[in-house]
Amino acid sequence: MKLFQFSALFTEEGWISPAYVGINTSGEITYLDQVQPSELFPDFEKIDGYVLPGFQNAHSHAFQYGMAGMAETHMPGTDDDFWSWREAMYRCALSFSPDDMKKVAVQLYQHMLRNGYTEVAEFHYLHHDKDGKPYANLAETGTALIEAAAEAGIKITLVPVFYQRGNFGTEFYPQQRRFISATPDDYFNLLESSKKAVDYYENARLGFGVHSLRAVDAVDIIATATKGPTDLPFHIHAAEQLKELEDCRNHLGTTPVDWLLNNLDLNERFHLIHCTHLSDKELEGLARSKANVVLCPGTEGNLGDGIFRLKEYHEAGGNWSIGTDSHISLNPLEDFRWMDYAQRLMSHKRNTFADGGKTLLHQALVNGRKAMGVDNKSYFKIGSAFDAVVYNAKNLLYRQAGPDHLLPAIIYNSDSTNILGTIVAGEWIFRDAEYCPSCKQASLNY
Repeated sequence: MKLFQFSALFTEEGWISPAYVGINTSGEITYLDQVQPSELFPDFEKIDGYVLPGFQNAHSHAFQYGMAGMAETHMPGTDDDFWSWREAMYRCALSFSPDDMKKVAVQLYQHMLRNGYTEVAEFHYLHHDKDGKPYANLAETGTALIEAAAEAGIKITLVPVFYQRGNFGTEFYPQQRRFISATPDDYFNLLESSKKAVDYYENARLGFGVHSLRAVDAVDIIATATKGPTDLPFHIHAAEQLKELEDCRNHLGTTPVDWLLNNLDLNERFHLIHCTHLSDKELEGLARSKANVVLCPGTEGNLGDGIFRLKEYHEAGGNWSIGTDSHISLNPLEDFRWMDYAQRLMSHKRNTFADGGKTLLHQALVNGRKAMGVDNKSYFKIGSAFDAVVYNAKNLLYRQAGPDHLLPAIIYNSDSTNILGTIVAGEWIFRDAEYCPSCKQASLNY
């Protein structure tokens, strides 16, 4: 066993200071206390840092990191929106080989680690070759993502998703040819191949799901959800765009979230991404179902989607987590602030939550873990892997905040420059070069 001593560590009960954390050879926590253990530890390491549990990125499209920032120039007089952005995304998708996918994903996952993410749910639909033909290994591109996660050192939940249509009831577009599975059976074959890919890496898990209501026939969405694995998280986009709601009403007679509430047995295993546009009935029904909304503030703001009714949803008892989606923004603390400040701008009040910092962290952590397929409400638990992000305790703002205000000082005042390092399964995966000149990961170009 090796031992860390940190200045303080945040638990669901609050800060403990100092914090001694013992780790076994598997990276699991074997000791956690304010009191130094009586045994002698040759690998005793003292860090002047404040520890939070590692963040979960509950929604990622890795290949889109290859186009981040490339859809921001708009010709005068054009009406640029999500749908024109999507054409740029298709061009990107058609250009990537599995090797390209892996290279971009390694850089993306390293950047996530640099910002404190220790886990990512990869919502994956770039399945086939550039002509739209399945690879001999159906999970060729999914395997590339697993390999990228292993190389970077991040935990991954691969979520290969079913994509069948171009829009509600229409054939897929030629630009979408790499995404398509024609039937639920085709999709389940892909899922089975993906299960084998996950076995490649000890820190990989599997999820499943459907891209969206517009991308799969309604009857096949029901078949996928009901005939698919009952022990895996289910992910689906829903109600992101106003046009999507209009098209759904025309095709199914109602809106996406209303349809999901009426046709699937939603529960805490389900993760609905975005849900930007909800009626009162949908908001309350979704909260009661205990399904989770995955909010992606950076992407939702970048695409002009709209603002999720977070304050009302939270007051109704709703569950939510965060993701970076198209990766236009990769800082979880920035996304927390986006979420809170958008509510403040709409309400003209500052009290979105009674305890903003703790609420933001707790929701994103507990429900983010569910998105990965992990049900663990303890921030740090004996027997669980030690996954953490460590902030520099020498920061003057943290010192002046004191214990009572330290967590909100970190969440509302920090950026990645305040991070000393990120730990996954008890090992430093990233560590700032100033504090660890010999660390292998310290020389990475972020």
